[in-house]
Amino acid sequence: MVVSGLSVIAVTYGLTRYGFGLYLPQFRSDLRLSSRVAGGIAASSYLAYCVAAVLGLRLVGRGHARRALWVSGLSAAAGSLLVAAAWTAPVLAIGALVAGSGAGAASPALVAAVAGTVPPSGEARAQAVVNSGTGAGIVVGGLLVLAWPGEWRPAWVGFAGSALVLTWWADRCTSWRSPTHDRRVSSAIRPRHLVRALTAGLLAGAGAAAVWTFGREVSIGGGLSPQATGLLWCVLGAAGLLGGLSGTLVRTAGLSTAWTLSAGAAAAGTALLGWRPGSVVVAAVALLLFGWGFVALSGVLIAWGSRVTPGAAAQATALLFVSLTVGQAAGAVLLGALIDALGTATAFLTAAGLVTVAAAAAPRGRRTVVRVPAYRAPRG
Repeated sequence: MVVSGLSVIAVTYGLTRYGFGLYLPQFRSDLRLSSRVAGGIAASSYLAYCVAAVLGLRLVGRGHARRALWVSGLSAAAGSLLVAAAWTAPVLAIGALVAGSGAGAASPALVAAVAGTVPPSGEARAQAVVNSGTGAGIVVGGLLVLAWPGEWRPAWVGFAGSALVLTWWADRCTSWRSPTHDRRVSSAIRPRHLVRALTAGLLAGAGAAAVWTFGREVSIGGGLSPQATGLLWCVLGAAGLLGGLSGTLVRTAGLSTAWTLSAGAAAAGTALLGWRPGSVVVAAVALLLFGWGFVALSGVLIAWGSRVTPGAAAQATALLFVSLTVGQAAGAVLLGALIDALGTATAFLTAAGLVTVAAAAAPRGRRTVVRVPAYRAPRG
């Protein structure tokens, strides 16, 4: 279940959601996009993610986590096919919107799937590993760009097929919870208890939009070749896989320290990339820091929500990831405008400042983390 869940996250997050930033140089060349338009398209994709996440939250709360998983896979597939067929910027925008929405329903569905399938002793670690699938997808995307740098249409057709196959696999590997249980725990969530976490996620997302949307384009603009930036994207993804250790970090260092370290690493990576985007060494270090930091902080958000609302982990995850994504939507628009008006360095330093403020909003309280949930659905 963990491997199949990681694979679903890889295709819905690493490819169909963040693939827009990976292929942005080709999109701009073939479809004549400005930074402002590119930022607007990215923002629309992020907002569609939020709508899908709310839908996924409602489905999970009503005992339909399996249905939420399929909403995720079908959205990612349909949007990817539309991107592959795009001939104008508006069509690309619609495709990116639908494709990016797939990840929104994936997170709550897979949190519920892990909780209903993995033994309690390994559940926290399993949640973090599944969440790190973003890194695996980014590595695959980077390798595709290295092998076929200009072939973005066939790549997005492949994303669509992968989304369907991997969703089916995850469904087959999961022991789904009973609807009665999910309705009961959905009432346990109290959004007011998550205000600090929601604010931190919003700020971190706004700053992270710099690398996810404009990182590869900025490096090419700084003088790096498309092949070099494709390899650097693989570095970003590999570092993201290490973010799967966030569960261990939370358990050993505590929730507050884990959040500060992960958000701080993402901020440092963003600042470094804005400072020297044309240096292979600096860009590699920057993407290592950012890749680990961002995936780790998203894993820490899962643990944070689980501690505050231990009976409603899937619902808390959906809310926190919505805040992260609303921040990314706002950040994509703001930073696209800043790049056009004031340049790359100013925009990326602004982004790094936002993530730094998020790092300072570390959770308060005990070092321990409550595992989620206590209930186990019957098997068979």
